[in-house]
Amino acid sequence: MRIILTAEEIEQFRAGLADCPAALAALDAIADCEGDLEDAAIGLAIQSGQEPDTIDRWLEGLAKRWRHIICEATLREELEDDLNTEVLTTLASQTTLPLKLATPVAIYVIKTGLPSFCAALEAKIQ
Repeated sequence: MRIILTAEEIEQFRAGLADCPAALAALDAIADCEGDLEDAAIGLAIQSGQEPDTIDRWLEGLAKRWRHIICEATLREELEDDLNTEVLTTLASQTTLPLKLATPVAIYVIKTGLPSFCAALEAKIQ
C-alpha cells in the first residue's frame, strides 16, 4: 500500500514534532519525495547506513518487524493519542530504529490504521 502524504498532513505532523530535529528532518525528506512515505523511508534508511533489500513494500516490512513493540499497550495508547516526540523516542529506544527512520514507521502505522496493524499480532497471540 503506497502512502502519499499531502503538504497539509506533513505540516500537521511538523507542528506536533516541532521539538524534535530528527523528526523534522524526516518530514523534510518526505516532503522532498512529494509526500511518498516509502521513497522517503528508503532514503532515510540508506542515510542511516541500512541497506533496504527491496523497493516495494519495504516500509511495511520494517514496520511489521517492530509490530510487537509498536502494539504493546503503553506505546500503542500513546500512538493512538497523537504522534509526538515522546512516542518517537520510545519507539527508537525500544528498537534499532534511528529517530529519523522511526518517524516514517510511526506515520505508516497511523495511516494504515493502528487497530488493523495490531490485529495480526493479536490474532497470533490468541
